[in-house]
Amino acid sequence: MSLIRPFAGLRPAPGRAADVAAPPYDVLNSSEARERAKGRPWSFLHISKPEIDLPEGTDPYDASVYAKGKENFDKMLAEGVLVQDDQPCYYLYRLIMGEHQQIGLVAAASVPDYDSNRIRKHEFTRPDKEDDRVRQVDTLNAQTGPVFLTYKHDATIDALVERITATAPEVDITADDGVQHAIWPVCDEADIATITDTFDAMPAIYIADGHHRSAAASRVAAMRKAANPNHTGEEPYNYFLSVVFPDNQMMILDYNRVVTDLNGLDEAAFMAKVKENFSVSEADAPVKPAANCEFGMYLGGKWYKLTVNDDRVPADDPVDQLDVSLLANNLIDPILGISDPRRDKRIDFVGGIRGLKELERRVDSGEMAVAFSLFPTRMDQLMSVADANEVMPPKSTWFEPKLADGLVSHMLD
Repeated sequence: MSLIRPFAGLRPAPGRAADVAAPPYDVLNSSEARERAKGRPWSFLHISKPEIDLPEGTDPYDASVYAKGKENFDKMLAEGVLVQDDQPCYYLYRLIMGEHQQIGLVAAASVPDYDSNRIRKHEFTRPDKEDDRVRQVDTLNAQTGPVFLTYKHDATIDALVERITATAPEVDITADDGVQHAIWPVCDEADIATITDTFDAMPAIYIADGHHRSAAASRVAAMRKAANPNHTGEEPYNYFLSVVFPDNQMMILDYNRVVTDLNGLDEAAFMAKVKENFSVSEADAPVKPAANCEFGMYLGGKWYKLTVNDDRVPADDPVDQLDVSLLANNLIDPILGISDPRRDKRIDFVGGIRGLKELERRVDSGEMAVAFSLFPTRMDQLMSVADANEVMPPKSTWFEPKLADGLVSHMLD
């Protein structure tokens, strides 16, 4: 089996991409999705968040939700809003957000290579979220939410991408958040062979975002393999929908922290404890860290710059060297008493796309007592953790821009 392969994509009919494209299922809650889909009968939110078409308050994991998604999906197929290509292709996918541009490859990625860790992971998954994606994929008989992968950039792929994207894209739309999405089908046999062979020579590629979707694909493949006495390994369910981007184009934003209280300490006692492991200086403006081991802290209406002491930075542990780990291990756990950030309700996480003003707002409102701004995790750090077969702390990476759902889907038969 190949690491990636082309497939006959299910895509919006010509002229319908803007009607269909929607934010990823996991970046909107049900009420936000309901609002975004108003007046848009063909929005992919009707498939990815089908509870919006059921009474408010419907449990998004109720069986009726998956059935409604299937009904909406079948309607879009029957009405010709979504049409499957008649031959296997790769697809180049360009995202432009402000001054940032990145171009990835839409491909079907190998489930066996995911299972063997050639497609490498860096996060734990939650069983309930896996179960949700398994039910969604199995009910639709399609993968509609792409997994966001990355690879160490390659000159051969760079040259092919540059040549093809010099032509006009087949799809070019701007979403309501201002992000541009463009698609180029790559159906030439020689180009397909070049892409497939180049990726086959790579020792590994990496999951950036989409651990639950890839884990669900693995589970669906295992279920269908067990139920298929004529299984060959070439069936579509042995692959999962992905968009793979070169590492040197990826943009990771900071993923910041806010905490509800100071764990019983007053500000002076809290600050004294912080100074045991960090150098601290008051700042005249919001602190956006410029390098690893630097942090901003907003407390009592003031910003502070924190720099972790050198002796607190481990020399050879790819997980404990991460800024999210340095903050957790030297402040959030020992001082604020939060040892399990996955479950502790006293801590929340704020994506860097929301800016430092959001941290100030959360604290000034009285909702939170203290906020921390972080330097973004680097791509080489992510890869080092994955290569070591380790996992990152929760909320270590915030990738922008986000892929759209609905532009290319992968049918499982």
